[in-house]
Amino acid sequence: MMEIKFSRYDTADYLKTEDDVAAYLDAVMEDGDPALIAAALGDVARARNLSQLARDVGMSRQGLDKALSGEGNPSLATVVKVAQALGLRLSFKAAHRGGPTPAAGA
Repeated sequence: MMEIKFSRYDTADYLKTEDDVAAYLDAVMEDGDPALIAAALGDVARARNLSQLARDVGMSRQGLDKALSGEGNPSLATVVKVAQALGLRLSFKAAHRGGPTPAAGA
């Protein structure tokens, strides 16, 4: 009987195009969990060149890897720097489908 070996699944292996990256991060943002968002940025960083990204952001490779591990707690400034270094930008959109929310006291 032939032994079958499976390699460890790594999301980074499937983030080949800019569209893949954008769709992945957009899906993760739907959840809104900061640890998951940090981990997803870590996946994207690993799909690219983590060492070069760390230099671009001004951090050590180990520091960036830890910050984006899902167990780290990167600052918003770090998240923005990482996104920019990856050629991405953060954006916001309404979480609800209705019209504008009336101002308080209106």
